[in-house]
Amino acid sequence: MIGAWFGVALAASFAGYAAYLAGLRRHLVEPNRASWLIWSAATAVEASTYAAVNPDAPQRWVFAFATIACVAITVALWRRSAWSLPSRTETVCMAACLSSIALWAVFREAFWAHMLVVVAVPVSFWPTWASVAADRGRERSPAWGLWTIGDLATLLVAARSPGSPVGEYAYILVELACHASVWFMIGLATINPWRSLALARGAFGARSGDAFRVGETHLGRAVFAGRDFASGETLMPFTGRRFRSDRLPSLARGRADRFVQVTPSHVMGPSGRIDDLINHSCAPNAGLRFGADGVRLVALREIAAGEEIAWDYSTTLAESNWHMICQCRAPDCRRVIGNFATLSPERQEWFRARNLVAPYLRRKDAVGRDRAA
Repeated sequence: MIGAWFGVALAASFAGYAAYLAGLRRHLVEPNRASWLIWSAATAVEASTYAAVNPDAPQRWVFAFATIACVAITVALWRRSAWSLPSRTETVCMAACLSSIALWAVFREAFWAHMLVVVAVPVSFWPTWASVAADRGRERSPAWGLWTIGDLATLLVAARSPGSPVGEYAYILVELACHASVWFMIGLATINPWRSLALARGAFGARSGDAFRVGETHLGRAVFAGRDFASGETLMPFTGRRFRSDRLPSLARGRADRFVQVTPSHVMGPSGRIDDLINHSCAPNAGLRFGADGVRLVALREIAAGEEIAWDYSTTLAESNWHMICQCRAPDCRRVIGNFATLSPERQEWFRARNLVAPYLRRKDAVGRDRAA
């Protein structure tokens, strides 16, 4: 019976990491980089200390596999996007967790190092909890449910093993509670927690996978509609850290240039999600709407499944010194993408009438001052 539960634990853990990596590659999840950096280091220590404290426990192989998978996801995050400085909360969490790991390296006391890692686990989850609380869609993945199931199976393996010490349960129980908390946070957003496993129309996969897909065009990666959208329907939120325009990297070009102006003096940086991949078009089928709930991409007209989603970059730009050669291939392509003032007065009013310009561009005199500059 122990062997059966061990198989369930290993299979659920493997399936969870595979599903999460798939969601990461399809830009369906937005992992917190600080948490994964901590986890990749902590799981390595945890696997080592657990094996030292429980040398004959079969579940040590589950933790060893988790170490490899955490490192793989962290590397994928590193390669996929530019890393920004951690927030104050993330810095505190990273310092607290990594200090416990350092204590093990110094004192080589496996049991107490194991207990320190147990304490560090919920601290390392704090950035992810904060991220999910701000936007549950960032972690919409069946992986959290699979990891919870794997933790339950691992707990059963430990409980059925003869002579298992009480300390053996500590890490498993804490990890189970943390995984389950994220699972229910994303699941309860849909009222039915089971939906966080992304069981929709009989398909087992990432919940948002039906709405969009990432493909290739002559411009590189692009986002396509996975289903039909009605005119005026919200497609997705635009997220990312905001910072002053004077901190914008001067050499941001190509894939690194994923910045959206959101105030006269602030820009929104890359989110690491699918909104980063939406291209410009001089004849867009979507546009950005600024509101109290944030920045949302909405459909300008009906969008058919399979159609590329694009918006006009000029509708947020007040900067007078930014421009980009346009290759959208629309019949009325402007050839150069500039600020909002470079649009014709008629086109400016067309966007204003649909509330699809940034707030600081809604007044004609504001655009006039920029044009004069």
